[in-house]
Amino acid sequence: MSARVWKFGDGVDTDVMAPGQYMKLPIAQLAAHCLEAVRPDFASGVREGDVLVAGRNFGIGSSREQAPQALKALGIRAVVAQSFGGIFYRNALNLGLMALVCPDTGGIPDGAAIEVDPVAGRILLPQQGVTLACEPIPGFLMAMVDDGGLLPHLKKRLAQQQKHKEETT
Repeated sequence: MSARVWKFGDGVDTDVMAPGQYMKLPIAQLAAHCLEAVRPDFASGVREGDVLVAGRNFGIGSSREQAPQALKALGIRAVVAQSFGGIFYRNALNLGLMALVCPDTGGIPDGAAIEVDPVAGRILLPQQGVTLACEPIPGFLMAMVDDGGLLPHLKKRLAQQQKHKEETT
């Protein structure tokens, strides 16, 4: 996957991804305010498939699952950070948003072209000729992300099981 980088620093919390005053709005309207407190051009500038890159403790704060939902609604394909708030990390994967731990995000420039291989645990910066290592996402979790998250993944698996059961009876 080749995409463009949106770079953020350390300690980006869920409250700036899903601002409280917009929480009752539909997710598309909430997403229009995602990260506006730290980067006003973000929501209007993101293109489908872009990658958000951050420092330490991305997604700390409240357990709002609207935070990864807003990023996904804007078209962010993956979040790459040095570390994540635990609840954000799990919410992201459960909602079908790739979250990759990479200790070397400091050298990834804003706006750079980036290619992410989550299963192999590699990030390629083709313009810089650099490959970075990240923690690979296990195949079973990537299958869940590829299916759109936990609920669509479970529905797919249950449908497959039902079909198999009908075929064998």
